[in-house]
Formats: sequence, structure tokens, C-alpha cells
Amino acid sequence: MIEKIDITGSGYKVEESFRKYVEKRIGKLDRYLPRGSKKDVIVKVIVSEIGKGKGEKYELSMAMEIPGGKVIAAKDECSNLFAGVDLVEAKVTGQIRRYKIETQDRRPKKSLKNLFIKRK
Repeated sequence: MIEKIDITGSGYKVEESFRKYVEKRIGKLDRYLPRGSKKDVIVKVIVSEIGKGKGEKYELSMAMEIPGGKVIAAKDECSNLFAGVDLVEAKVTGQIRRYKIETQDRRPKKSLKNLFIKRK
């Protein structure tokens, strides 16, 4: 579980139920991260209220700082904040998977030659 999650509001007061939902959904993203970088991940979530005259609309932006200088970010506009968290989570999940594929060591553990040698 990601422990360092900073949730702030710009023109919006962050409610406790929203804070718990974000911590629950975003906190689970550590399962997709490489093993060595799970402990020191920092997540910043910013909620901004936009379009007050035309109805409630929110802009949700998230930035995840992974050790080694990598920053994964996503932004979305929505009318329901909880649905917006799900959309941002899906975007970040895809980016994390691509990052993990790029950083993974793809060398085989054993060579194929050793698999087909007959043992006495």
C-alpha cells in the first residue's frame, strides 16, 4: 500500500469520504510497481473546481514520483469526483505497466541449451 499520498484541493474543500476513497484506490497501485521502488513512492493528488457558473465540474490531476527520477502523471475532467478517481487510476495503471516493462530485465534466467541436455 502506498503510504505517502498528499491530497489537496484548489477551490475545493476535500471531504473525509473522498480522502478515504482516494487512499483506497490509489494506495493499491503499488502492486504494479517494480519491487525495488515500492517503499519510496510519493503521490500528489490535486482537485480543482472549474466551471462554477455552468454547473459543478472538477479537474483531477495526479502525479506519482517513483525513485530514480521518474514521474507518472494523469489528468481528467469530470462531474463526479469518485468516477474521476477511477479514470485517473486507470490511466496511471497503464503508464506504470509500460514503465515496468521498460525497466525490467528481459534476460532469461537459464539458457535454453541447459533445458534440453540429457542428464545421466
